[in-house]
Amino acid sequence: MAILRRHLLDKVPVSDLCEELGLQPTVFYRWQNMNVAMTKGKESKLGFLPPYKRIAESLVKEIDSGRLQPGDPVPSERDLAAAHKVSLMTARHALQLLASDGMVRRRPNIGSFVAPPKIQFERLTGVLELSFTEEMLSHGYDPETRVISNSLTANDGEVSVRLAKPLGAKVVRLRRLWMNSGEAFAIESAYLPASRFAGILHENKEVCSLYKGLASSYGVRISHVDEEVGATSADAETAGLLKIKTATSLVRIRQVLFEAATPIAYTITLYRSDRHVVLIRRYPLA
Repeated sequence: MAILRRHLLDKVPVSDLCEELGLQPTVFYRWQNMNVAMTKGKESKLGFLPPYKRIAESLVKEIDSGRLQPGDPVPSERDLAAAHKVSLMTARHALQLLASDGMVRRRPNIGSFVAPPKIQFERLTGVLELSFTEEMLSHGYDPETRVISNSLTANDGEVSVRLAKPLGAKVVRLRRLWMNSGEAFAIESAYLPASRFAGILHENKEVCSLYKGLASSYGVRISHVDEEVGATSADAETAGLLKIKTATSLVRIRQVLFEAATPIAYTITLYRSDRHVVLIRRYPLA
């Protein structure tokens, strides 16, 4: 461990350590990787962090302090390597770590830039009382909703099961694009039985909460909502709307809205996973 400390903390080159110990560099690196893996999660107790983590933490401090703002360029791999006296590979690893955490965005042949902060939605009691616009405004964001399409269609197997309607029964489908400061980050598809809600196609649902619209226009009183949080990947159409690459990971939230015991709406919302955090609060049993 003392040898590893000399390399990590004292910056003794690997070549010098290998010459001193009579080791091949490949043997040293294999040994180093084994020790880092064994001590993972215990870095603070050992008094050091791997170099790439130290670099990443220094950049996080710059971002958290406001010295680096969303959209600002992050020092290049070469600049980080020179400043921290590490290899280009180590600097690259640090930036990859921040990119995987959604802190920076990497653009091939251009550079790395500070990513906008993730949008947090709270799945807490009372959230149904807030529209998308109201919830976004409560967090200080600049929301916008755009209609993708409103249509009358026949339900498929999944929608049929969720709404407890016969397969092929007519449903209203409302598709909306959710945006923040001009950036698309989510797509909502809502399905409602046409037998009761066909008139909704003629109403302006672009700026109105679905919950409030159903209550004001149709006297719906939502008793509860079943919600499922899962993951999926973007198909070509979704990727185009969200301005991301095809097959990018997405957070998927399915909701079934109930009036008493009757399902009256089914929604599927796809969120960009790099721009969205779901907060779920749990309480112990009394």
